[in-house]
Amino acid sequence: MFNNPPALDRLQALRDRLDKPLIVRSAYRSPEHNRAVGGATRSKHLDGAAFDIAMANHDPVASEAAAREVGFLGFGYYPRSGFIHVDLGPARHWGDRFPVRTTAFAAETPPAREVLADSRTMKGSGAAGVATLGAAGVEVAQQVLAETQSAILPLVPYLDTLRWVFIVVALGPRQHACGLRI
Repeated sequence: MFNNPPALDRLQALRDRLDKPLIVRSAYRSPEHNRAVGGATRSKHLDGAAFDIAMANHDPVASEAAAREVGFLGFGYYPRSGFIHVDLGPARHWGDRFPVRTTAFAAETPPAREVLADSRTMKGSGAAGVATLGAAGVEVAQQVLAETQSAILPLVPYLDTLRWVFIVVALGPRQHACGLRI
């Protein structure tokens, strides 16, 4: 895994400015993965200095403005795939901007943020934590697939089945440390 602290700092600044979670669909890419997905040969993803951010929970116009304010310079627009590319490369842009919405995004009052390390799920151990995190991961994957990949929509029902598998694992019989099933 490649770590680019200045890029990560800008990404956090963007999240703070928008005051909403970001769904990062792509960040650092190895050269092999970049080739496999058809990335540019000099992509900023290769340096860990680029992020593809889903717009499912964001106003694209406000997101772009906030990204510029925190120092991102490169912008790629992918409205059909539902994301904006931002990077720390030279100032440039490509693609067609997202269409203007007839109904503006509603202003939100963000909930108080829970520190992940203090959450009961992360402090808990065992199957309950795995099931909670697994189910949440499946829900995020399900949302992204449903909103951006119409070609993959026939697979979405299987994600719901996978969520139930995580729940069954969490609720299934467990053995106590002394060998008794509880």
